Amino acid sequence: MTITAPRDFLKSLFDAAVRAADPLTGIKAHLPERPKGRTVVIGAGKGAAQMARALESIWDGRLEGLVVTRYGYGCETRAIEIIEAAHPVPDAAGLTAAKRLMETVNGLTEDDLVIALICGGGSALLPAPPEGLTLEDEIALNEMLLASGAPISAMNVVRKHLSTIKGGRLAAATKARVDSLIVSDIPGDNPAHVASGPTVADGSTRHDALEIVRQYGLLLPQAALDHLNSPKADAPRPDDPVFLMHAHHIIASAGVSLEAAAALAKSQGIEPAILSDAIEGESRDVALVHAAIAREVSGRNRPFPKPVVILSGGETTVTLRAKGGKGGRNGEFALAMALAIDGQEGIHVLAADTDGIDGSEDNAGAFADGGTARRLRAAGLDPRRLLDGNDSYSGFAATSDLFETGPTGTNVNDFRAILIS
Repeated sequence: MTITAPRDFLKSLFDAAVRAADPLTGIKAHLPERPKGRTVVIGAGKGAAQMARALESIWDGRLEGLVVTRYGYGCETRAIEIIEAAHPVPDAAGLTAAKRLMETVNGLTEDDLVIALICGGGSALLPAPPEGLTLEDEIALNEMLLASGAPISAMNVVRKHLSTIKGGRLAAATKARVDSLIVSDIPGDNPAHVASGPTVADGSTRHDALEIVRQYGLLLPQAALDHLNSPKADAPRPDDPVFLMHAHHIIASAGVSLEAAAALAKSQGIEPAILSDAIEGESRDVALVHAAIAREVSGRNRPFPKPVVILSGGETTVTLRAKGGKGGRNGEFALAMALAIDGQEGIHVLAADTDGIDGSEDNAGAFADGGTARRLRAAGLDPRRLLDGNDSYSGFAATSDLFETGPTGTNVNDFRAILIS
């Protein structure tokens, strides 16, 4: 079968992936029982407001509480307060939100229920530096982590040991039962890593955090290093009795979303091939591997026969090599792909973040094909220089190849689809 409008086809797969990550479906399947006492909702992440609205639409009883989301990602709710703060770099609004969440769960009893709505983005939205550190220190930490090229799991190990709310500390602050409903944006779906696990403990230690600091050459302020070298940085352990009555559920994930996209492709006569829902690594390097597979399919009809759409998810990283560039990891992937398939016919690419925002700009990602590099040069731009400057956004904006969706209300991280016909 021939796809006459490749970009429309790729966009339809993205839309199917996002629909499959609709929090309403997962919340319905994991709705906790009503408690004797109060039901208090807390949450954080780029899709937390939509999760709160979904919960309100099906909860039979009284709700109260608050969730924090990124600026511009709020929505109308009846009883749950929505707070907006900065992402990916924290700000004072996030600091206030973190404090209010801790205050919200304090004073609750064993008869009460806390429903925690957690999804990607919560780490930056919940700055809560320990004693001796400031918001400015946490901002600097986030900037260093984002520029380091470290995988998200490693970033969050550092974050949770330099926080008074992450690493299970939010759940440990209450006597109420905590039921966490989690939309996973983490390769492997470890619930303790989503948003740095404010309600879920894991086995990582401050010594692990120090090793990550060393490995990636993070120039932390002395106060942060002193804290990591102190028992004060120890996070609650998973076997701590405080977590005995708590529960957590992954209600949406990249794997489910990729399966939905694959089913749609198959229904349209295009055989899908899912590589993995947990791909990590430097974005441009991951792109080279995908490009090599695409060229092999295009030129030799292996390892998959044409036509085929190759799907993958996970979370790649970008090591910043220059200042002033604009764009995120999906734009960087698409630009590196464009260079690697330059001049190849019949290869079309979409790389996008399922939350609708790639990095700090207003696009979800970008399209690319065998003619992208040529179009960039025709616009007076050097695609190699753009890649070296981490400036994919400027290039794709000039060639009208940006993929813009606005906030989607969910977040299961990267979505990549490569059509070879």
